[in-house]
Amino acid sequence: MDKSQNLQAAVQDLHLAGSLADTLQTVVDGVVTGLGYQLACVNLVRPDGDLVVAALAGGAEAEALITGRVGSRDSWERRLNMGEVWGDLRFIPHTEGQVLDDDDVPQFHTDGPAPRFEDEWHPSDRLFAPMYKRSASGASHNELLGVISVDWPLTRRRPRPDERRNLEEYAFQAAIAISNARLRSNMQRALVRLEREQQTLRASEESFRQAFEYAPSGMAISEMGGDSHGRILRTNDALCRMLGRPAGTMRRYAFSDLVHPEDMGTLLNTGAEGGHAELRLGRRDGTYLWVSMRNSVVADAVDGPRFLLTHVEDIEKRKRREIALAHRASYDALTGLPNSAELHARIEAQLCELRRHASEVAASGTNNTYLAPAHHASTHHPHLWAPRSGNSRGLAVIFLSLRDFKALNTHFGRDRGDSVLVEVARRLTEAVRDGDTVARYGGDEFVVLAPELGPADAQSAAALMQSRIHLPMPLGDETVHMHAGVGITWAQCGTAPGDILRAARALAS
Repeated sequence: MDKSQNLQAAVQDLHLAGSLADTLQTVVDGVVTGLGYQLACVNLVRPDGDLVVAALAGGAEAEALITGRVGSRDSWERRLNMGEVWGDLRFIPHTEGQVLDDDDVPQFHTDGPAPRFEDEWHPSDRLFAPMYKRSASGASHNELLGVISVDWPLTRRRPRPDERRNLEEYAFQAAIAISNARLRSNMQRALVRLEREQQTLRASEESFRQAFEYAPSGMAISEMGGDSHGRILRTNDALCRMLGRPAGTMRRYAFSDLVHPEDMGTLLNTGAEGGHAELRLGRRDGTYLWVSMRNSVVADAVDGPRFLLTHVEDIEKRKRREIALAHRASYDALTGLPNSAELHARIEAQLCELRRHASEVAASGTNNTYLAPAHHASTHHPHLWAPRSGNSRGLAVIFLSLRDFKALNTHFGRDRGDSVLVEVARRLTEAVRDGDTVARYGGDEFVVLAPELGPADAQSAAALMQSRIHLPMPLGDETVHMHAGVGITWAQCGTAPGDILRAARALAS
């Protein structure tokens, strides 16, 4: 699993945690297991403004020594206003941090050898990731929620820019998760208090109304049972603003009328009592918003009608970030094409279709299977693994390897070389059919997956791709001509995607 996938998994765990205590522990566990640090702790701002060590991961000795201890707000402000500024992060090298050794902030000093080179981590280096409470619109009010402090990167070096961004992004998500955990805790306490103080919803109407109307997240009450089951009876202002719909209009709908068609199954599978789901709800302007929905049941009176209370949180930004992280894990950052991991997955998916088709063919008694390598074409044509029959069709795997790209990259520089790769990606994308896949397999290697092709069609398609690559390509004040070796194989049931691609690469070399 690469670092972007580790970060994505750590962020997902943050938003699955339940109580505030679980969330805080998940925050520090995610730093250690997902971001590559040996030690991490959360210093949480208390109501009086001071910061308490609320959770720690990575060392039993450190946990026993400093968990629960408090550092003054002044001492923390001093830390966050000195050292090096890395975006939202603050790094205090050991050469500057000696003045902090004796203040009142709880700290655990790790042992280790003195650095041997400039960017090696020193045992007395300090790195902090502040967490700020943000409004529903995402704008920061500079209200400090807490600070994540980390120690001993597993690389034993000061974090690189991409590692800093990962920690900064994680602190941003941790602040959201902690705020949501507190909100859920407050709402749960409010509901429990209402239940204990009053036996019926009617007797506690005023308290409930205030908790309902002034909740910062969306709230709705819906009917349970009967012909109007699910119909929305009441919404608060936050939900109306979230969906851009007036309260009067909301009473015409059930959530099933507003949910995205693809998420209807998720909604139907969400149980009423204690149910939780993440899905998209339609806004008045026709767009959809990702939300988290949590359900609980309230009664209008003892043994009286029961209603569904739904808590709705806007998670659009988190979902967009998760989608972006998933995209980074599956697509090449330079060309935007699927990367090698995504290519393997798509071949595997196509092979599943081939297996299904083969089963159907076997059942019908028709012979239309595929063979291993059959022949090598001349050096002027793509090499081919042919189907058993010249009339049969299959999933062609067309491998293209740029010639002399390394020499071009050395001569013109990496930026110009990158522009060549982007242009080749564009030309290949324009040369293929709808439904074909163009992927960047490696530095100067591209792969096209073309389903339902016979041998002649595959050779023609490969020749077209070669000709597009061979066209003159402006490069600064000069013009270059790129050439590509091509190999064709056929995806076959029982053959691993890696073996298929290695065979195609060998034929293209």
